Amino acid sequence: MSAHGAAGRGEGATVLCSIGAALPETVVTNADLTARLDTTHKWIRSRTGIAQRHVAGTDLTTGDLAVQAARKALARSSSVPVQALVLATTTPDRCCPATAPAVADRLGLRGIAAFDLAAGCTGFLYALATAAGLIAASTVEAVVVIGVDRLATLPDPDDRTTVPLFGDGAGAVVLRRGTAAEHGALGPVVLGSDGSHADLIRARHPGALRMEGAEVFRHAVDRMSTASRQAAAAAGWALDDVDRLVPHQANARITGFTARRLGIPDDRRLHNVEHVGNTGAASIPLLLAQAAADGRITPGHRLLLTAFGAGLTWGATTLTWPDLNR
Repeated sequence: MSAHGAAGRGEGATVLCSIGAALPETVVTNADLTARLDTTHKWIRSRTGIAQRHVAGTDLTTGDLAVQAARKALARSSSVPVQALVLATTTPDRCCPATAPAVADRLGLRGIAAFDLAAGCTGFLYALATAAGLIAASTVEAVVVIGVDRLATLPDPDDRTTVPLFGDGAGAVVLRRGTAAEHGALGPVVLGSDGSHADLIRARHPGALRMEGAEVFRHAVDRMSTASRQAAAAAGWALDDVDRLVPHQANARITGFTARRLGIPDDRRLHNVEHVGNTGAASIPLLLAQAAADGRITPGHRLLLTAFGAGLTWGATTLTWPDLNR
């Protein structure tokens, strides 16, 4: 089953007006991993596309990364009255209380609505839909949405199949009320879940992540390609209209197969997994920020965003990229 949001339709549409990202300074290369694990750079690169990942030390929390990314996004939208903060993460700083209120306080947004949202690597898309709903309901005029994870802490440190996959990072956007005709307006959001397969990706505590790789691969490609078709159709787009596919950076093989399933040429598939690994809920906003900075995305580009994660969860939406320098 899937849920279709109404973001982007008519008046009261939700418009992306700024973006920011943050990565830990420490970089762990494949060579660093091969020094202690029974693996090789060639094996990691051929199966995942990953060459390095950024890893947070014990002195850098999920909240710290979230604040770094959100400060950049807020600085670029200083005139927008943010009234809510939605923080998507699988790795909150504590089970209780939520990380979001503390992040809001550190950002100088004390008193606004602030809450965490857990939907695995699809968390950012779930958070976009949630923020769009708050705006559509006239609860708020603007929302800062943060996707942040410290996934490098989840695998068994001796598991050569999962350790190379994950990195840490954060990405944030500011969303405001606008019109569907504006660049930056979100299209309808497609969301779905299937808890009957919850055990395919599971972690009872840090250091205990387990993943059924072959089944995860199959579901990821199937779910992201199906959701992408639904989101494009709901927006009135043909897949040929898509200038850039922006898939969750699980690994290069999954994103490559998804693009081929959709018939989207590889030169339209955005990627940064080789440099950052799988950063969970941070994946899509981090990719958007980097691609906008280096020119792979330019104003007017029609983007198709899609993700898949633990739960199982999945989602997709459309977005025409705005001119964030105006």
